[in-house]
Amino acid sequence: MKGVPPLMFGIDLGIDLGTASVLVYVKGKGIVLHEPSVVAIDKMTNKRIAVGEEARSMLGRTPGNIVAIRPMRDGVIADYQTTELMLKYFIDKAGARRWPFFRTNVVVCIPSGVTEVEERAVKQAAYQAGAKKVRVVEEPYAAALGAGLDISGAVGNMVVDIGGGTTDIAVLSLGGIVTKRSLRVGGDKFDEAIIRFVRREHNLMIGERTAEEIKIAVGAAIPEGRSGQAEIDVRGRDLISGLPKTIHVNSQECYQALEESIEAIVAAVKEVLERTPPELSADILNKGIMMTGGGSLVYGFDTRISRETELPVSMAEDPISCVALGTGKVLEGSF
Repeated sequence: MKGVPPLMFGIDLGIDLGTASVLVYVKGKGIVLHEPSVVAIDKMTNKRIAVGEEARSMLGRTPGNIVAIRPMRDGVIADYQTTELMLKYFIDKAGARRWPFFRTNVVVCIPSGVTEVEERAVKQAAYQAGAKKVRVVEEPYAAALGAGLDISGAVGNMVVDIGGGTTDIAVLSLGGIVTKRSLRVGGDKFDEAIIRFVRREHNLMIGERTAEEIKIAVGAAIPEGRSGQAEIDVRGRDLISGLPKTIHVNSQECYQALEESIEAIVAAVKEVLERTPPELSADILNKGIMMTGGGSLVYGFDTRISRETELPVSMAEDPISCVALGTGKVLEGSF
């Protein structure tokens, strides 16, 4: 195409590469993809069979030659090749093209506590998946932007981002992170805790998907549980008889299952507050704490943190999408 400058063609993507799900933001369009971080692969041919929602439906149900993999664990890459396959699929699906003069710029989010090696692995996977330029940003920074906080001024803002694999807690001011803490506790650990509790208390084996359904339906972060003692029917395999069985799990039991993980997050929030400069502490006392991420949707989590810190706590308008929306704001000033 004579006379057309090469950089005329391109796409700018923001990717929230989460342990539980991947969200893709396209500059000028908004969030165009939100799918689970799961890839189904044929072990015989090593070929990709399904990605995202279709692959998630195969978890725990695949025949011997097919394996459903979650390549992200605790917020970082656990299976590099599968992550690359997954990223390539999502980048292509978002509209990227492999033409000589087509430029794909990517902003990808990482937990604030990752090592240099883990950060390099994310960048490399994005390059291998077809990106021409890659920039990584820390999740609490993107979450704060996506939640609508103004972090450019000399005022302290505190954000608690509870994802699938990690919880990132940070105090931000003047466009940067002042103090932070990242712990590998999130939605996945909540699910694992529910699986252990049901096995221990009811002698019933359940899978990850069932545990997630329990968490969403009757999960609670406060001792009183949900109002009206919400209850859910749970089906699984009886560990004694080996036969299918149905039990009832209520909100109070779910609170007991989640208490250890929730207490770890609350303790980390307090630790960050203790390390915050006094001037910024005064700002947080006025403005409160902003909660983002899917894990923050556990019933009563905002109330629990407010009780423990004696600070006002608010929930972002769209907690699950905050990090992806934040990458969009980063894109506006990038590349």
